[in-house]
Amino acid sequence: MAVDLRPTLDAPDDDPHLWLEEIDGEKAVAWVEQQNARTLEAHANGRYATDREILRAIFDATDKIPYVQRRGDKLYNFWKDETHPRGLWRRTTLESFVSATPDWETVLDVDALAATENEDWIWMGAHVIPRTYDRAMLRLSRGGGDAIVLREFDLKTCTFVDGGFIVPEAKGSASWADPEILLVSSASGEDMATTSGYARTVRRWERGTPFEAAEVVAETDRANMLIYGNACETRTWFTEIVDFFTTRNRVGTPQGPTHDIHLPGHVRLYEVDGHFLAKPREPWTVNDATYAPDTLLGGDFETLLTGDIAPTKLFTPGPRRVLQGLGTWDGTGFILQVLDNLQPRFQRAVPANNGWQIDHLPHMPEFGITNLWALDEDDEDRDGTLCLDAQDPLTPSTLSFFKAGETPGPVKSAPARFNPAGLQIRQFEATSSDGEKIPYTVVGPTTDDGDAPVHLSGYGGFGLPRLAGYSATLGKLWLERGGTTVTAHIRGGGEFGTPWHDAGRNAGKALSHDDFAAVAKDLVDRGITKPERIAAEGGSNGGILITNMLTRYPARFGALFCTIPLIDMRRYTKLLAGASWIAEYGDPDKPEEWDWLSKYSAYHNVEANKNYPPILIATARRDDRVHPGHARKMTAKLEGVGANVWFYEPAAGGHGYGKDNAEQAAFIALGYEFLARNIGWQSADQTQR
Repeated sequence: MAVDLRPTLDAPDDDPHLWLEEIDGEKAVAWVEQQNARTLEAHANGRYATDREILRAIFDATDKIPYVQRRGDKLYNFWKDETHPRGLWRRTTLESFVSATPDWETVLDVDALAATENEDWIWMGAHVIPRTYDRAMLRLSRGGGDAIVLREFDLKTCTFVDGGFIVPEAKGSASWADPEILLVSSASGEDMATTSGYARTVRRWERGTPFEAAEVVAETDRANMLIYGNACETRTWFTEIVDFFTTRNRVGTPQGPTHDIHLPGHVRLYEVDGHFLAKPREPWTVNDATYAPDTLLGGDFETLLTGDIAPTKLFTPGPRRVLQGLGTWDGTGFILQVLDNLQPRFQRAVPANNGWQIDHLPHMPEFGITNLWALDEDDEDRDGTLCLDAQDPLTPSTLSFFKAGETPGPVKSAPARFNPAGLQIRQFEATSSDGEKIPYTVVGPTTDDGDAPVHLSGYGGFGLPRLAGYSATLGKLWLERGGTTVTAHIRGGGEFGTPWHDAGRNAGKALSHDDFAAVAKDLVDRGITKPERIAAEGGSNGGILITNMLTRYPARFGALFCTIPLIDMRRYTKLLAGASWIAEYGDPDKPEEWDWLSKYSAYHNVEANKNYPPILIATARRDDRVHPGHARKMTAKLEGVGANVWFYEPAAGGHGYGKDNAEQAAFIALGYEFLARNIGWQSADQTQR
């Protein structure tokens, strides 16, 4: 009997599995339920139940760090635990927060709201009125998707405002122009969405008028990604996101834009207190001086508005030294976070009448992963207090408060979630297909026996760095049991700036996959493990990665876990937010770009009679960013060639692993049970049982 390999590279649009793209279609849902039952029957046993409860206890722990942001005189936090699975939005004072037992005031109980309104509400954040901090537009999602309902909330009475602003369900956001006017960026309404499904317009909505009558004050082309408005104290910003890496900015008033900012679209811009920071993605020539990509420039914003740009160079990148983001305003200067060969460094740039002063920031950690932000949410209210979260793969997070020049003072520390005894952190480099050296981080036992059960993960997309941090999940379910974890810093990510990203996007995406495969090979060559003991995991953009390991490098892996994945590169632009990613991958409707996309569209490269490693493909039905059809169709096609493929799709969760801690714990435990079992790993605790 002939095997049906459609769609093929020769006939890429002849797809017999299109019916699985019908998210809530009766036939498709029946198929999903059958697949779920099969997977759970086969893999929701062994240590699955124990691991699920271990993870749930960690996620629900009451001694985790409550991260905060200050609005006015209160520190706000969103908190989930066993009693409040959907979560509490709560607040306290600074004095109380730094104590051992903060006194929290509940602002909103999302579990109670969901029960009262009989809605599957999931918290997605809030837009709070600056300065007064007495009203907020709450962002609520049904089931965890990106589409939200915006509802006005009174922060004094902790109740929804009777007759207040309500923006219908759609992808979007809002900004307060004043207490009576919202700038709404929403895909809700006829002709209000881009082809990517995001807001095409900014509407000025006055209290007491119908939302449908709100005046459109700015718009972008339907082919662009989105537009949004942001009303600040001195000016209103209108930002068009043409694609992930191209932006157009205008400023004006809540009535609409009045001035274009004449910068190339590849230049990222940040303005506060009359000063601007700018960072180009491409070489940028200004006044006969050419600045390399990722150079940070600063200057006077009013001068920039006139078009007479006279910037000062604040940071110069190196081959493996790059600025993360643009900078954090602390009230008088910008804190610059630098990644120097994957290690953190900090500088401070202070504008002055006679130029900029650039200093090294002392007393800061120089190893591990650090994340720095201002305690005050709004730029205009910042008193200089900064928050620093620091960790490494064997050391859990510590949250510190400090001001520039001071030694960070710890205020909260997370307890260890696994025993790090006998473990070490090492960094190596693998040689990829084109000779590029690809760094990776290994955490595991101090000695190698050539048979380590390895969990290998990577991402390699959108210029986002993938760093090796503290993972309670991997620590408890993998490291503590004698396993080894590996983080691959492959191209396409942001570990080494724009050149590293650009080398792994569009046609270069296949190179980023070569990088990951090279790391797997290097682990074997170094005597750490062997191919059948390598379990690899990746999600979202990492779904392309993992399915390419399946189709291009099957002999290098023992098992694969592919989550919330993007896979079908022929139709991805037609599914949900897919059109917004063309700048990362390319346009399959252009023959010259389909030529490279076809090489890593794993859905089109499945072969018959090939020895594929076992793979679990998992998605979420309410993921309205990456269409669940990718995972469904790939599973169906692999089943057709007799591959060892398994599928799992919970009904909620959005672009994630579940809508609450219990669902996330179940999703992860199932995946890790699958990986461990299929690389033939019996951990110490299993052997004892």
